[in-house]
Amino acid sequence: MADAPHLMLYNTLTREKAAFQPIDAQNVRLYVCGPTVYDFAHIGNARPVIVFDVLFRLLRHLYGADHVTYVRNITDVDDKINARALRDYPSLPLNDAIRAVTEKTEKQFRADAAALGSLSPTVEPRATENIAEMIAITEALIAKGHAYVAAGEVLFDTTSMADYGALSRRNLEDQQAGARIAVDAHKRSAGDFVLWKLSSEDEPGWESPWGRGRPGWHIECSAMSHRYLGETFDIHGGGLDLIFPHHENEIAQSRCAHGTAAMARVWMHNGFLQIEGRKMSKSDGNFVTIHELLETETFGGRRWPGAVLRLAMLMTHYRQPIDFSLKRLEEAQALARRWADAKIKLVEAGAATPFVLDPGSPLLDDLNLSPVFAGMSQMAAEGLKGDGEAARSFLGLLDLLGFETIESLSQAASDLGLSLGDEEKWASVTARIAERRDHLAARNFAEADRIRDALLSEGIQLKDGKDPVTGERVTTWEIKR
Repeated sequence: MADAPHLMLYNTLTREKAAFQPIDAQNVRLYVCGPTVYDFAHIGNARPVIVFDVLFRLLRHLYGADHVTYVRNITDVDDKINARALRDYPSLPLNDAIRAVTEKTEKQFRADAAALGSLSPTVEPRATENIAEMIAITEALIAKGHAYVAAGEVLFDTTSMADYGALSRRNLEDQQAGARIAVDAHKRSAGDFVLWKLSSEDEPGWESPWGRGRPGWHIECSAMSHRYLGETFDIHGGGLDLIFPHHENEIAQSRCAHGTAAMARVWMHNGFLQIEGRKMSKSDGNFVTIHELLETETFGGRRWPGAVLRLAMLMTHYRQPIDFSLKRLEEAQALARRWADAKIKLVEAGAATPFVLDPGSPLLDDLNLSPVFAGMSQMAAEGLKGDGEAARSFLGLLDLLGFETIESLSQAASDLGLSLGDEEKWASVTARIAERRDHLAARNFAEADRIRDALLSEGIQLKDGKDPVTGERVTTWEIKR
């Protein structure tokens, strides 16, 4: 749409932020690398799911829900999947065992993504359903002199592409192998990577012009993005760790096979995630899955609602590294509770939600959410005082950012022993907290302490702190059982 507000996006390829101009405003196209479904997704996998869901929602808001196509793939052919299948289902035929592993983990991934408030992509293709497309691209690369057969396998010749390495900005001599199985003896150059590899009897395989085998990792995304989005599309996203070799090799395959100047116009990457200041690792005992955070008391001795996990992710700019910690989750939970309280009151007061995003919103500046959150806190306060436009903007932004329902936010208070139907107690607690805040502001500490002690006698413990966004004093509370 010509009159849509200008969206600024940082492009990893150019290392610059620029106004986003879709190839076709009637069909804005986004591709994001999805999970390899050999095990439950960990919390690091949640970051691109959430970040690019926000982008998907924003594009739908700007161009219309029917004019955005979002593809996120499922990788269900991989050596780790093979190993997991043999371990978990030794009595089943290999193909059946692989299907058992991938169907279970794929189902869990989709359930986790939904619990995090993410919309389903427009298309979510499986790699195994696109083998013919992968073979076709591989044949095209051989025909055009960009790939060669060695010992029955097919490798991409990185020296055949003049600007190979432009995304990662690595010199060709610095490239490392991108294959998941070492094939050094077959390579013409150290950086060449596998497009198709042979399969043994105990490995999954498909018939091809080069014998029974299976695709290399990178060719999968080239095939699926081409099938559903075309030779060149608007945005390709994923984690920072995918820039090299995966995205670099996707670009090489796609451009050389189709003879195009670009695979995607904009490349976006979210930053790394660590746990409590350390790299997440099973050996270090700080590896945690999305499912565990949602359903068990593994982290911090409690379960965390999806809305809180989502908010904790979005409190840091998507391109920056994030330290996923108990403190961060508590800050996100406190903010979610305040938003839930404000939303309940505004909806009960009849506030409307349809809105048009302010053209000056920081959200349009490369998804800069910190000032958006600060503004929302102000909008909520003004809306509760009767400002209809502020209320509309607050509720509209909640919807746009993936907090559409009262239920999604109210889960943040579910461990407090309250439900949305318990309105009298909810109102009493929040009213007394507000009264205590006024006493603190007036330095009437004796009366503030009296309210705190009275609530504690009812099993409600208060905790004072600062809003991580605005820096203002905030009070959170929880049921002490």
